[in-house]
Amino acid sequence: RERIQVKTPEQIELMRVAGLVVGGALALLTERVAPGMTTGELDALAAEYIRDQGATPSFLGYGEPPFTGVICSSVNDEIVHGVPGARVIHDGDLVSIDCGAIVAGWHGDAAVTLAVGEVSAADLALIEATENALWAGLATAQVGAKLSDISHAVEASVLAAGTFGIVQEYVGHGIGTEMHMAPQVPNYGPPGKGPTLVAGMALAIEPMLNHGTRYTRLLADEWTVATQDGQRSAHFEHTVAITAAGPWVLTALDGGAARFAALGIASPALGDLRT
Repeated sequence: RERIQVKTPEQIELMRVAGLVVGGALALLTERVAPGMTTGELDALAAEYIRDQGATPSFLGYGEPPFTGVICSSVNDEIVHGVPGARVIHDGDLVSIDCGAIVAGWHGDAAVTLAVGEVSAADLALIEATENALWAGLATAQVGAKLSDISHAVEASVLAAGTFGIVQEYVGHGIGTEMHMAPQVPNYGPPGKGPTLVAGMALAIEPMLNHGTRYTRLLADEWTVATQDGQRSAHFEHTVAITAAGPWVLTALDGGAARFAALGIASPALGDLRT
């Protein structure tokens, strides 16, 4: 079994700084995205923002072949890892933006799916189901829970929302001094399995839902993952720290305060927004 990194409270605070950079970048792109823009223009905005905060982009140069963007920009039937470039964003598109940043050696990672202009009611339901499933998982990231309790909470939320394909090949992950660390966090499965969650763990939870089946295909750029049946997809992600006071969503600008308050979940964010 791979060793899971456990952070000190001071290290979690450093991760919060990185998380705020990621959250700020996504807030900026959410505000600025519009029909007629290219995904490359979104990437440039993110790059400028991250570097203005004194942070380093996590994604640029990552992997093999080296990723060429600061963000992942996945449009419509693209699920994750879309490479930004000349693609023009149109009215009615769904644009998933994944962003990562490093501060003092610590990573933050989050994603959001945006509806550009007028989209169908079905697409809005897909976005809502994916975001709600993320928060169901985040709320379960409690000291003493089992890792698969998070997976089960995500899946249960999706099943209650409708008929969506839950992507299985791409999952959440541990995060800290590296962007991808142990453990893997699937978005499906039975509760009560895997390691027990302890204070100081940090996880990136990221459900990906499709209108059609769960099946995926890798495009020719060797990065972009799309739905096999060509139907649309949505992706949401946050980095969460597990603390004795409850889950702290490091990449949410309010630490998760608003969503957790609505759910009646205790969190450090409810007493200290740390923004």
